[in-house]
Amino acid sequence: MGAKFSVSSEASKNATASQPKVGALIRARRRQLSLTLQELCDAAGISVGYLSQVERDHATPSLGTLAQLARSLDVAVDYFIATPSMEDGLTRADQRNRFSVDGSSIVYERIAADFTGNVLSSFILNVPPGYRSETVSHEGEEILFILEGSITQRLEDDEMVLTAGDSLHFRGNRPHSWSNDTDKFARMLWTGTLPMFRSRTEHPALRGSRAETKEPGTKKERK
Repeated sequence: MGAKFSVSSEASKNATASQPKVGALIRARRRQLSLTLQELCDAAGISVGYLSQVERDHATPSLGTLAQLARSLDVAVDYFIATPSMEDGLTRADQRNRFSVDGSSIVYERIAADFTGNVLSSFILNVPPGYRSETVSHEGEEILFILEGSITQRLEDDEMVLTAGDSLHFRGNRPHSWSNDTDKFARMLWTGTLPMFRSRTEHPALRGSRAETKEPGTKKERK
């Protein structure tokens, strides 16, 4: 199952044009697991208000946030969007497939391969002027390297402007967000240990039914 996305192949665009949007797919999967908005947000490290906007297609998650949601819902990112397959670790600058989350203005270039035991995900992000990400926190770590333009990074209470050649390495459990506050496109290399396309076979936070965790005779409302 995949939502509409943008890649270099026109045939791929046409094939996915009628697919549900990301928000509807997230909501359907959450309800399938009988999770409230709050429970999913606690697992994914995002706010209830933001997730509510995403599910109503009033906001579009970044690829990293979508990966956190997918992980918390026991699915892979390709449950929500179709992305280029990367079995070979070699990519050419003029041949990489590009894709985007439906509704997002960011264009991603995938540069990390899939092989047994790999732990890194890596993308080049083409960020339009005025783009601002959501604030998130998650396990693992991230490295940002600015290729072109300027990105403003917020890390807890700190704010820093990164320009071409600058880099930042930080733990993902620190609340963070970033934006392009300029009038020009920016290109950023993102590398992290947050799983993107590998399905999780175990997720203890979601194991067991809600009936096992609530007291008899009570009913917890599902939004």
